[in-house]
Amino acid sequence: MLRSRLLARTLIPITRSPHPVQRALSSARDRSSGASDEELRVARSWLASLHAEAIPLKSIGGLSFSRSSGPGGQNVNKVNSKATLRVPLDALLQHVPTALHSEIKRSRYVASNAMIVQADDSRKQSDNARSCYKRLYDVIVQAGYHAVPNETSAEQLQLVKNLQKSDNERRLKSKKQQSAKKSARRGRGDD
Repeated sequence: MLRSRLLARTLIPITRSPHPVQRALSSARDRSSGASDEELRVARSWLASLHAEAIPLKSIGGLSFSRSSGPGGQNVNKVNSKATLRVPLDALLQHVPTALHSEIKRSRYVASNAMIVQADDSRKQSDNARSCYKRLYDVIVQAGYHAVPNETSAEQLQLVKNLQKSDNERRLKSKKQQSAKKSARRGRGDD
């Protein structure tokens, strides 16, 4: 059994991790969820002009009220103060750029093809309803933050190129030193 474990370990292919700069660049590309440059540009401009009323949540979503839970005495038992906002995902995604779709679908508020946000922080219905809309707005903003990387400045591009160049030079120098060390170990043939 021990031998099979050792054998299994040796059969696993060993791959080098990518260059650190390449890793940083690839992680920025991975965050964009495969969106094209045009989609990212549209998403950036949409996010820059985004405000709380940009998406008509009140017309595409349904707001319902129910009894809250927890302490509160008579207010909890008699008043429906807990707000639940249910927005169909299809209707919401029509108002959001395509670059954000995958990130929104991964949200913890998505259930059964709808965004469901609940709030029972306050004793007032209106405050809880406002809190639901704010939470949904925050989810969309966070999705934009995670899905759309910032544009890379010219200085940053130059810095990355310089880092790649210096790292390559360091790598080649190390290889030459290793090669020289190995050739010095070999017999020179004139002994």
